[in-house]
Amino acid sequence: MTVQNLGGGSPGDPDPSSRQPPDADARIQNSVVAATVTGVVQAHNITGGVHHHHAPGHSARPVPRQLPPAPHGFVGRAGCLADLDYRLDAVAGNLSDGQREAPMAVIFAIGGTGGIGKTWLALAWAHHILHRCPDGQLFVDLRGFSPAGSPAHPAEVLGGFLDALGVERDRHPADLDQRAALYRSLVSDRRMVVVLDNAASTEQVAPLLPGGRHCVVLITSRNHLPGLVSRRGARPLHLGVLTTAEARTLLATALGPGRATTEARPIALLIELCGGFPLALGLIAARAAAEPHLPLADAVGELHALGLDALDSEDPTASLPAVLSWSLRHLSDRQRLVFALLGIAPGPDTGLVAAAHLTGMSERATHAELRVLVESSLVNRTPGGRYGMHDLVRAYATTEDLDEDVRKPALRRVLDFYTRTARAADLLLDPHRDPPQLDLSTVGNRPHPLPDIAAAWAWLHNEYACLIAAQYTATIHRWHSTVWALAWSLDTFHHRQGHHHNLLALWRAAAEAAVHLPDPTTLIRTHRLLGLAHSALGRHADAIGHLHHGLVLAEGHPTHQAHIHRTLELVWKGRGDNTMALKHARRALDLYRGIDKPVWEGIALNAVGWHTARLGDYDTAYDHCRTALTLHRRHDNPDGEANTLDSLGYIDHHRGHHQQAIHHYHEALNMYRNRGGAYAVAGVLERLGHPHAALDEVEEARAAWREASELFRELGHVADAERVERHIEDLPGTG
Repeated sequence: MTVQNLGGGSPGDPDPSSRQPPDADARIQNSVVAATVTGVVQAHNITGGVHHHHAPGHSARPVPRQLPPAPHGFVGRAGCLADLDYRLDAVAGNLSDGQREAPMAVIFAIGGTGGIGKTWLALAWAHHILHRCPDGQLFVDLRGFSPAGSPAHPAEVLGGFLDALGVERDRHPADLDQRAALYRSLVSDRRMVVVLDNAASTEQVAPLLPGGRHCVVLITSRNHLPGLVSRRGARPLHLGVLTTAEARTLLATALGPGRATTEARPIALLIELCGGFPLALGLIAARAAAEPHLPLADAVGELHALGLDALDSEDPTASLPAVLSWSLRHLSDRQRLVFALLGIAPGPDTGLVAAAHLTGMSERATHAELRVLVESSLVNRTPGGRYGMHDLVRAYATTEDLDEDVRKPALRRVLDFYTRTARAADLLLDPHRDPPQLDLSTVGNRPHPLPDIAAAWAWLHNEYACLIAAQYTATIHRWHSTVWALAWSLDTFHHRQGHHHNLLALWRAAAEAAVHLPDPTTLIRTHRLLGLAHSALGRHADAIGHLHHGLVLAEGHPTHQAHIHRTLELVWKGRGDNTMALKHARRALDLYRGIDKPVWEGIALNAVGWHTARLGDYDTAYDHCRTALTLHRRHDNPDGEANTLDSLGYIDHHRGHHQQAIHHYHEALNMYRNRGGAYAVAGVLERLGHPHAALDEVEEARAAWREASELFRELGHVADAERVERHIEDLPGTG
């Protein structure tokens, strides 16, 4: 789209007081980007020029030309511009037979946080549709969010509009309603574009809406203005950040093709650090253009070192912190507190229940305050009832003053909530684990209710990023019990989802915390589970080292000794040494029998059966696994049952009983799917393909392996996916 640069105005303004500056978005971005791209743009008289035209049957009437110049640095937003075009065309296209005009003015409400580019979009599109609005343009900055002064009063604005429409001052009604009625009468039959920029509220805007059916109205605001949508039929358009491609175009246009090519890497880093935020990118572009001798790597370094402070300035209109601060002026003290607390919450976003623990308020009260922050475009509501912020807005939120006696208890409450609920979820995933005593904070939080295993999986998936961030937060504050408890509570989830890198990272942090905890068995558990985490990533030497150290510490603790031998079996299994794995499996079996733990005895029996089968003794292996299956079913251990059915599928396949193998594999698959073990599902699907292939059931084998490959890739296990894909390539009839 080619945007015309159409300024209005003539030397004879009706009243200089009717001039209204563009809002903060336009001022800042015009100054820092347009000047960068094209040089200083000479100011146009944007309000007063009264042009005349003579239409048939009408006396000469003023034609106001108040639009500011089209933004020269405007890039991207193609989807938004197309959406506006489509909505305007849809109004015209949906007129009933015989109806030549829309029944009312077409109103668009463009919302978004400060500095996101609302005014630029409004001005660019307003110039784009000038041919559809030949009777003039009205523009006003309503000062809803400005560095100084209060929002413009509607009566003041109407006075300026009436001036521009040719009404002498002494004929302006004093009453607001009468003034609005006169304004509506004057524009009722005109095809005009009216831009109401930087609005504070629906009440401020309502008297300024034309009553005719020929006008197009563009309203920009940091607030959502739901009243305009519900009562006035406004069409909302919420503006987000620029895409990576749009951000790159903005910087490349400002810097010129030479620097865009030679400094492509720093440009990419700046786009990432700014998160596509237009004002931040514009400020950096302006500074880079003003100091072309400085490499962009310096700007990257400043952002890394200083964060939001790197985007500050003595000029408030060229300072991102200052622009964001204007959004807080209309908030209550409690809303500002919730905003600040949300800034320190662990994770990229926060659910309502966690936010209530963070604030210490009820869920109802927290929801009410969050709704205000969402409507103020400071907080984004995302699917699933979650609340997040742009990284730069979050960085600003953390600059809000929070007393330590407010900050610390808030973090303890939300971390305690995450830890207790994660532990409850883990007990649903694996009720037969050997639970430690966890010394959590005593703030009285209860876990979020999780009625069943499906709810546990859903909660863990939804909160996973926050749980990882929660452990990091606990590490920073040296809350050792929480650090360790989160590693323990996420262990089952990590193994079943195949998140092995995060598994190791959490246990490394837990190992540093464990030395500060009073229970001596904590170190035994830590070395065992840290060893298993190393083994999951193929670091078997590190794994064996931790496990042998754990055996030394476990002297006199037969339960812990049994668990470590069971883990050593898994490590040697990973190394492909079935003889050593069988040795440790048998030792674990003896120890479990000595302490009368039938469920764990069944786990060890299955391990003995698996490695016996891998060594070629399928009959003995079958007997061990059948005994294990009986124990698991008797003591209601579905995870152990699924693992044993998987082993029996392998054994039957290698005994030549392929149909029975398929039956066992399908039983295991159903149980794994019901219990959410995606990584285990992929493994069973891979093994299921082999008996199908042995029976020349090529399509069934291909289907199983394709699903396995897709699952492995979704979980990030590319090598496993490629191995399965080689099975498919070996099938008859595969090109």
